Amino acid sequence: MSRKGFKKVLNTSDVLVVAFGAMIGWGWVVSSGQWIQQGGVLGTVLGFIIGGIMIYFVSICYAELTCAMPLCGGEHVFSYKAFGPVVSFVCTWAIILSYIGVVCYEAVSLPTILQYLFPDFLKGYMYTVAGFDVYASWVSTGILVAIFVTVINVIGTKKAAIFQTIFTIAIAVVGIVLMAGSVFNGDVSNIQGQMFIGKTSGSMVTNILSVAIMTPFFFFGFDVIPQVAEEIKLPLKRLGRLMILSIILAVAFYVMIVVSVGLIMNAEEINSSMKATGLVTADAMAKAFTSPMMSKVLILGGLCGIITSWNSFMIGGSRALYSMAECYMIPHFFAKLSKKNKSPYIAIILVGALSVIAPFFGRQMLVWIVDASNFACCLAYCIVSLSFLVIRKKDPEMKRPYEVKKYKLCGSLAVLMSGVMAAMYIIPSTSCALTWEEWIIVGGWATIGLLFGVTSKLKYKDKFAININEV
Repeated sequence: MSRKGFKKVLNTSDVLVVAFGAMIGWGWVVSSGQWIQQGGVLGTVLGFIIGGIMIYFVSICYAELTCAMPLCGGEHVFSYKAFGPVVSFVCTWAIILSYIGVVCYEAVSLPTILQYLFPDFLKGYMYTVAGFDVYASWVSTGILVAIFVTVINVIGTKKAAIFQTIFTIAIAVVGIVLMAGSVFNGDVSNIQGQMFIGKTSGSMVTNILSVAIMTPFFFFGFDVIPQVAEEIKLPLKRLGRLMILSIILAVAFYVMIVVSVGLIMNAEEINSSMKATGLVTADAMAKAFTSPMMSKVLILGGLCGIITSWNSFMIGGSRALYSMAECYMIPHFFAKLSKKNKSPYIAIILVGALSVIAPFFGRQMLVWIVDASNFACCLAYCIVSLSFLVIRKKDPEMKRPYEVKKYKLCGSLAVLMSGVMAAMYIIPSTSCALTWEEWIIVGGWATIGLLFGVTSKLKYKDKFAININEV
């Protein structure tokens, strides 16, 4: 199975940094205090491990399918083979929402960092959204960086990967420095008062699960690898292993950050930091080294995290759009590749345009887009996991360079865990049920997809939803 057009330019390190860099964004800087307040230090660690286990089972399904069908589009290819065009459309359109959601999240997060680094950054009040004052300087910064990341991706995948490597190394260095500070200047007694949150064992378990339910948003990224499968020059078996390795590294990174913060700051200090800046990880860095300057160093690491996630999901979202367009399921012009760099520039520009719009909605956009993206991601993961089981039954003789042992158990666990998480965003009585703002995002995206699908069917007729192998 192959299609002409893309250049094979990504090597082992490129693949790993694209996936790992996607998962390690800004959340570890801005959300660690919230996690610890919600689940406690050890409770948060357990929550991330539970979320990591769910993602692990999903990832091995992805690994086998990607190595067996190394085509651009990932979820689109897998679900098409298993269920046909309708389910494939839903699955791919959902994963695109999750990718674009992260891109928009980063576009809103970046000006927030500059606001912390430069207190006088906010200039030119525009309006207020959900209690947050939006300023011209805040919006323009998000727009300029959105344009920059878009241009980098249009220039070519290899350039984007080099860019990704530099920033991922910076994140790792800053994270290691924080961990070293916690080892030498932390105190185990700080953790003892905030190991778990809750007065009863039942409430503790509930709080741990509330942390686990939001972790998929922070583990998005390994699934970018299938999107660029046609641009990777690696043995297929190694590609599957790299996907799983990237998840293990991400879980380890988040766990070490939470433990480091817990060692450095007690519950009272975390509460004070949340009320003052909300950037608990940065304040922990400052305390560990008794220097306010070190908090800015960590925030710069967070800035690198924003760029790596932004870059990876720009890659992933544009390739998923390209794959659908190649099969005439959405307007075909999204499948155009630049003549020089072979990048799907129209699709990239669409994702970039949406990230340009995001800053206009203010910081509250972060909450809305996280939940909407989480739901979309869990839904897509569930469909891919089901596809894994169906394809095993439909095509047992398919060549599988990376083959999952005990596939029925692993696939069933992936379906169950991702399906339960997706359901919790729909069921009104759950603590993470989507709000009306988030339903507008999900509903609006579904409406756009329906319009694209209907107009493409009318325009392209028999070409609509053409088999991926016939493109």
